[in-house]
Amino acid sequence: MDVKIEQSWKTHLDEEFQKPYFEELTSFVRKEYSGGTPIYPPAKLIFNAFNHCPFDDVKVVIIGQDPYHGIGQANGLCFSVNKGVQFPPSLINIFKEVSEDTGAPIPTDGDLTRWSDQGVLLLNATLTVRASSAGSHQKKGWEEFTDAVIRILAEKRENIVFILWGSYAQKKGAFIDRNKHLVLTSPHPSPLSAYHGFFGNHHFSRANDYLKLHNKKPILW
Repeated sequence: MDVKIEQSWKTHLDEEFQKPYFEELTSFVRKEYSGGTPIYPPAKLIFNAFNHCPFDDVKVVIIGQDPYHGIGQANGLCFSVNKGVQFPPSLINIFKEVSEDTGAPIPTDGDLTRWSDQGVLLLNATLTVRASSAGSHQKKGWEEFTDAVIRILAEKRENIVFILWGSYAQKKGAFIDRNKHLVLTSPHPSPLSAYHGFFGNHHFSRANDYLKLHNKKPILW
């Protein structure tokens, strides 16, 4: 199957693209996009996280769950929204922690493409969603695909920082070799849990300290 994705990822994931579950997933997604209900993100941005962050450039992986399901929000990067879109609550809390942790000012927009272009893979577990229907594309095959992405990175690369916020992301990254990579865990940045350990986790400075330790350029958060 010919998937339009950045070439290095295409090479590493080609075996995955040939599996029956991925063909079924592709059929489902195509049908959804051709239906009457809007699907997010726009089809051309489904693999946006990969297209901005080639396989060998990945320094940090942040795992989300679903794309945002509101009009004009999702841009294919977890926790990120398009410029001009109001910050969702979790993103507000992420920016608060970045500022407290690193001293960086709160950004004027929520587009995290600037992180992706520095080597941060902003990976949702499910890459598409039906408008106003959270979780509507779960258990259709995306989770198996993104598990494969994490596994391939964890096995073929070294010294990546995996940031796992909340129990869902932590389960998804449970198999990552802690001797080979830095795995940072805390509660999720959502308003329900941010004050129970997300704030003060220092994940952004800790990630940069680890990158510098392994002679990699830190991220400008």
